[in-house]
Amino acid sequence: MTRTIITISEEMKMWLDSYSKKHNRPTAETIREAIKLYKERVEKESKNALSETAGLWKSKNIDGSDYVEKIRNEWEKD
Repeated sequence: MTRTIITISEEMKMWLDSYSKKHNRPTAETIREAIKLYKERVEKESKNALSETAGLWKSKNIDGSDYVEKIRNEWEKD
């Protein structure tokens, strides 16, 4: 494991210490678990975004490259 130093508010530190004590675990373990859960959530949201948008243009009868060129040409006219 790698050690790191972070700066948090006094209120957050007190909450972490209290929560950790209540659950009979070191504060560092609470922080590691929180980061792990956050990472999993972010990764899940990224995967969801990909799966939700996959095939979005299936019904369109236009090539993606042609569409990009069309939009670029419109920008150049302005």
